[in-house]
Amino acid sequence: MSLEQKVMEEMKQAMKAKDEATLRTLRAIKAGILLEKTSEGGKEITEADEIKMLQKMAKQRRDSLDIFEKQNREDLAAKEREELAILERFLPRQMSADELKEVLKGIITQVGANSPTDMGKVMGVASKQLAGQADGKAISEAVKQLLS
Repeated sequence: MSLEQKVMEEMKQAMKAKDEATLRTLRAIKAGILLEKTSEGGKEITEADEIKMLQKMAKQRRDSLDIFEKQNREDLAAKEREELAILERFLPRQMSADELKEVLKGIITQVGANSPTDMGKVMGVASKQLAGQADGKAISEAVKQLLS
């Protein structure tokens, strides 16, 4: 079942349950899917495109959440938390910090990196290999720790 079909099914359920937070988030996902489809000239979007779009939406929510928490706007932060939780239901499971470090150690050995100046080499391989499984920021921080 494609992401669009899953979203439509859950939208129906959210409407019946009168769940405003879920409905709001699902409508945002649906709008994102429509934008992806029309930006590519009407071609069908792949699962990788869907995941990338969802990750972008989740990152936007995390960034907004950080800002709202710093500004003590708990009302707005709560909305972002709700939407982020719903978006994460559609994303693949993210790697834990320990799993991420183990994979990165292998990548560091593979590319022969041994100092922080080799971070670019490691990030290039890691970003491709771990797409959809870990956040870019988390990858970057773990690489910095391992190379220093």
